[in-house]
Amino acid sequence: MPVITLHYEDLEKLTGTDKETIIKRVPMIGADIERVEDEYVDIEFFPDRPDLYSVEGAARAMRGFLDLETGLPEYAIKPYEVSISVSEDILKIRPFLGCAVVRGVKFTSSSIKSLMDLQEDLHWGLGRNRKKVSIGVHNLENVKPPFRYMAVDPGFEFVPLDYTEKMSMTEILEKHPKGTRFAHLVRDFEKYPIILDANDNVLSFPPIINGTLTTVTEQTTDLFIDVTGLGEAVYTALNIVVTALAERGGQIEFVRVIRPGGEELVLPDLEPEERLLTKGEVKALMGMELPVEEIVKQLERMRFGASALDEETVEVKVPTYRADILHNYDLVEDIAKGYGYENIKVTVPETYTPGKSHPISLMRASVNEIMVGLGYYEVMPFTLTSEKINFENMCRPETEDVTYVLHPISEDQTMIRTTVLPNLLEILALNQHRELPQKIFEFGEVVSNETTGQHVAAVSIHPQANFTEVYEVVDALLREMMLPYEVKESEDPAFLEGRRADVYVNGKKLGVFGELHPEVISNFALGYAVVGFELDLNDLIDKNT
Repeated sequence: MPVITLHYEDLEKLTGTDKETIIKRVPMIGADIERVEDEYVDIEFFPDRPDLYSVEGAARAMRGFLDLETGLPEYAIKPYEVSISVSEDILKIRPFLGCAVVRGVKFTSSSIKSLMDLQEDLHWGLGRNRKKVSIGVHNLENVKPPFRYMAVDPGFEFVPLDYTEKMSMTEILEKHPKGTRFAHLVRDFEKYPIILDANDNVLSFPPIINGTLTTVTEQTTDLFIDVTGLGEAVYTALNIVVTALAERGGQIEFVRVIRPGGEELVLPDLEPEERLLTKGEVKALMGMELPVEEIVKQLERMRFGASALDEETVEVKVPTYRADILHNYDLVEDIAKGYGYENIKVTVPETYTPGKSHPISLMRASVNEIMVGLGYYEVMPFTLTSEKINFENMCRPETEDVTYVLHPISEDQTMIRTTVLPNLLEILALNQHRELPQKIFEFGEVVSNETTGQHVAAVSIHPQANFTEVYEVVDALLREMMLPYEVKESEDPAFLEGRRADVYVNGKKLGVFGELHPEVISNFALGYAVVGFELDLNDLIDKNT
């Protein structure tokens, strides 16, 4: 889950209250306090709330939750002065485009960092690491509209961000850090996406890198935002970015997007979605009956528009930046947050049934305690993955024991994972901007031959990571679990030959550990040595049942 750094100066200014109040109350809207420092606080927000991935979004939510400013936020939008045309040839590469202009923004170094962090967190949370959504933020003062979104030959040259010399797009994919990391998103196409201004200056090479000409600095006031991608999540990401900038005092301005065939879109579209919610739906989920007036009050605290149609029904207006509201159940959850979980009446069940911890829970607690003691942080990635991540990126052959998703909604979620390690490597790839070393683990489910199993896996990344380090971790884990074991040479292609080993307990293979193969490290676009292990604990849990 994303960890957002909120600077107190910004937070107090945008929220209108003191930091102590915010720190005390923010966990109740769905967040965990990671660390409290002298100048900032790090907060981990749930991944279903990308609108909270910035200090502006968090402040907007907290103003409502603290009853400082309730109801649906409204943002004035000026008529368009800027237009962008979409060429026919781009539709087969990256067909969706959303744009907006925001003027009059006053930046500081911390607010620029907040914007860049929001951009990267949205790339992860909505964009599936830029595949589905990528965002470009540009200094509008250095370019001249109208703009063009088109495809060009890979030999096209421009000066990419953080560089001073021109590079061809092919060279960017081979040499630029962002290019090498995201090259797989465009490499298979004959032409590459680009956004140009009226003078052929480059704004962006989506989803790879911006041009250096449009770099945002503290002197920048007027912004052009482009969001490209493969689906309508593009528009959600656009709305999150522009409303965050509006919270900082920016003036949103429409952009006219001219698509092939003459179709025109005027974006951003901030018209709220309207829903009807009944008292019965609220009671069914919360277990208590609230009057319509109370339902309206709590929805407004959570920054929805709400009005009572009659004694049973509420009309709800959902902000366009709330990507998590998929069903009325989600509205009821927010009502419960606004009302306060601590205020929901406790009732004693009519039937008394004693309970006890499940063996899996006991094993999980034991393993987690050991791994945390060894200096590793627990993560909880999704169990859905793809053949590319689970097998191809790990240099492992595809097996027949896979459980596939019948109707996948994304190429990234076509199967249930058979191993945990690939997910951990994905997390390392998403956190390369964090300092090293990074040591993470997961005790989680895998599915093989339609049977659910429990695995523990861990990875460590830093320049000095080696076989001895991971051997010591595996040894400590198994000794703490009081499991006598032996190791034998492994042939797992995910690990480096001569620096890999299989683990056996009571003559049965439990798992593997070692140094990840350089090709695996390259497939996940990681820049340092990685060591890791994965152990199948299913049989051990069964014996304790």
